[in-house]
Amino acid sequence: MSHHQDNPEKIAAIGKINAYHVSLLSYFVEKLAASPDGDGSLLDHSMVLHGSGMSNGNLHDHKNLPLVLVGGGAGRLRGGRHIKFPELTPMANLLLGLLDKAGVPADRFGDSTGRVDLEPLSLTSDG
Repeated sequence: MSHHQDNPEKIAAIGKINAYHVSLLSYFVEKLAASPDGDGSLLDHSMVLHGSGMSNGNLHDHKNLPLVLVGGGAGRLRGGRHIKFPELTPMANLLLGLLDKAGVPADRFGDSTGRVDLEPLSLTSDG
Protein backbone atom coordinates (compact mmCIF):
# COMPACT_ATOMS: atom_id res chain seq x y z
CA MET A 1 0.00 0.00 0.00
CA SER A 2 2.86 2.41 0.67
CA HIS A 3 3.69 2.25 -3.05
CA HIS A 4 0.27 3.69 -3.82
CA GLN A 5 1.08 5.35 -7.19
CA ASP A 6 -1.24 8.22 -6.13
CA ASN A 7 -4.24 5.87 -6.24
CA PRO A 8 -6.83 7.36 -3.82
CA GLU A 9 -8.04 3.91 -2.71
CA LYS A 10 -4.51 2.80 -1.83
CA ILE A 11 -3.81 6.10 -0.08
CA ALA A 12 -6.97 5.63 1.99
CA ALA A 13 -5.90 2.07 2.81
CA ILE A 14 -2.43 3.11 3.97
CA GLY A 15 -4.12 5.83 6.05
CA LYS A 16 -6.18 3.14 7.80
CA ILE A 17 -3.09 1.02 8.39
CA ASN A 18 -1.24 4.01 9.86
CA ALA A 19 -4.20 4.88 12.10
CA TYR A 20 -4.27 1.28 13.36
CA HIS A 21 -0.55 1.38 14.14
CA VAL A 22 -0.98 4.65 16.07
CA SER A 23 -3.85 3.08 18.04
CA LEU A 24 -1.50 0.22 18.98
CA LEU A 25 1.10 2.77 20.07
CA SER A 26 -1.50 4.50 22.21
CA TYR A 27 -2.46 1.19 23.83
CA PHE A 28 1.21 0.37 24.47
CA VAL A 29 1.93 3.80 25.98
CA GLU A 30 -1.13 3.53 28.25
CA LYS A 31 0.11 0.12 29.46
CA LEU A 32 3.58 1.52 30.12
CA ALA A 33 2.11 4.48 32.04
CA ALA A 34 -0.04 2.14 34.16
CA SER A 35 2.88 -0.15 35.05
CA PRO A 36 4.73 0.90 38.23
CA ASP A 37 8.52 0.85 38.02
CA GLY A 38 10.63 2.08 40.92
CA ASP A 39 9.90 5.74 41.58
CA GLY A 40 7.61 6.10 38.55
CA SER A 41 6.16 4.07 35.72
CA LEU A 42 7.66 2.07 32.90
CA LEU A 43 6.78 5.01 30.65
CA ASP A 44 8.77 7.36 32.89
CA HIS A 45 11.78 5.11 32.43
CA SER A 46 11.39 4.37 28.71
CA MET A 47 12.15 6.00 25.38
CA VAL A 48 9.77 4.83 22.64
CA LEU A 49 10.26 6.14 19.11
CA HIS A 50 7.45 5.57 16.61
CA GLY A 51 7.36 6.61 13.00
CA SER A 52 8.76 5.64 9.67
CA GLY A 53 11.96 5.90 7.72
CA MET A 54 9.86 7.15 4.81
CA SER A 55 7.59 10.19 4.70
CA ASN A 56 6.25 9.10 1.31
CA GLY A 57 6.84 5.43 0.58
CA ASN A 58 5.64 5.86 -2.98
CA LEU A 59 8.58 8.18 -3.68
CA HIS A 60 10.99 6.60 -1.17
CA ASP A 61 11.21 10.09 0.33
CA HIS A 62 12.96 10.18 3.70
CA LYS A 63 12.68 13.93 4.31
CA ASN A 64 10.50 15.52 7.00
CA LEU A 65 9.74 12.26 8.76
CA PRO A 66 6.72 12.22 11.05
CA LEU A 67 8.03 10.77 14.32
CA VAL A 68 6.83 10.67 17.89
CA LEU A 69 9.08 10.07 20.88
CA VAL A 70 7.37 9.23 24.15
CA GLY A 71 8.63 8.41 27.61
CA GLY A 72 10.76 10.12 30.16
CA GLY A 73 14.00 8.26 29.51
CA ALA A 74 14.49 7.88 33.28
CA GLY A 75 14.53 11.66 33.65
CA ARG A 76 16.71 12.25 30.59
CA LEU A 77 13.90 13.47 28.29
CA ARG A 78 11.61 16.45 28.71
CA GLY A 79 8.13 15.88 27.28
CA GLY A 80 5.20 17.99 26.25
CA ARG A 81 7.01 19.50 23.28
CA HIS A 82 6.88 19.59 19.53
CA ILE A 83 10.36 19.81 18.03
CA LYS A 84 10.99 20.76 14.44
CA PHE A 85 14.45 19.76 13.30
CA PRO A 86 16.36 21.76 10.69
CA GLU A 87 15.62 20.78 7.08
CA LEU A 88 17.42 17.61 5.91
CA THR A 89 18.50 16.50 9.41
CA PRO A 90 19.16 12.74 9.07
CA MET A 91 17.03 10.55 11.32
CA ALA A 92 20.29 8.89 12.34
CA ASN A 93 21.24 12.14 14.12
CA LEU A 94 18.18 11.71 16.33
CA LEU A 95 19.05 8.06 16.95
CA LEU A 96 22.58 9.07 17.92
CA GLY A 97 21.13 11.64 20.35
CA LEU A 98 18.89 8.94 21.85
CA LEU A 99 21.91 6.67 22.29
CA ASP A 100 23.50 9.52 24.28
CA LYS A 101 20.38 9.74 26.47
CA ALA A 102 20.54 5.97 27.03
CA GLY A 103 24.19 6.18 28.05
CA VAL A 104 25.43 4.24 25.02
CA PRO A 105 28.67 5.74 23.68
CA ALA A 106 28.74 6.06 19.90
CA ASP A 107 30.50 8.46 17.54
CA ARG A 108 28.38 7.62 14.49
CA PHE A 109 25.18 5.81 13.65
CA GLY A 110 24.13 4.94 10.10
CA ASP A 111 24.30 8.05 7.93
CA SER A 112 24.54 10.46 10.87
CA THR A 113 26.22 13.80 10.27
CA GLY A 114 26.22 14.72 13.94
CA ARG A 115 24.00 14.22 16.94
CA VAL A 116 20.74 15.86 17.85
CA ASP A 117 20.86 17.46 21.27
CA LEU A 118 17.29 16.96 22.45
CA GLU A 119 17.28 19.85 24.92
CA PRO A 120 18.11 23.25 23.39
CA LEU A 121 16.36 22.93 20.01
CA SER A 122 13.85 25.58 19.01
CA LEU A 123 10.40 24.56 20.12
CA THR A 124 6.93 25.23 18.85
CA SER A 125 3.90 25.19 21.08
CA ASP A 126 1.05 22.76 20.60
CA GLY A 127 -1.32 24.90 22.63
